[in-house]
Amino acid sequence: MLALLVLSLMPASISAPSTGWDKSNHTLGFAALAFFAHWARPARTPVMLFGLLGYGALIEVLQSLTPDRLAEWSDLWADGVGLLIGAVLASTVQRLAVVRSS
Repeated sequence: MLALLVLSLMPASISAPSTGWDKSNHTLGFAALAFFAHWARPARTPVMLFGLLGYGALIEVLQSLTPDRLAEWSDLWADGVGLLIGAVLASTVQRLAVVRSS
């Protein structure tokens, strides 16, 4: 979470790791958060996803306060898509692990 916050708030002029498209950066970052959140507390995944979406909204608010960044609704949508992808992927991996262990 801290890494995403730093990458989201650092000046755009500084070279940072990127997929090459801002929206895919958001999707990938939040998919990773959702994946790990699911593995940390599978029974609480819906609550954690809602909290992580709130975290994405907070990042957008903080970006609006910086001189180099812009807050965009489309970034929050990309965060939400990433959260869904990460949660589905984590759930699928978990089910496959259970099937393999049986």
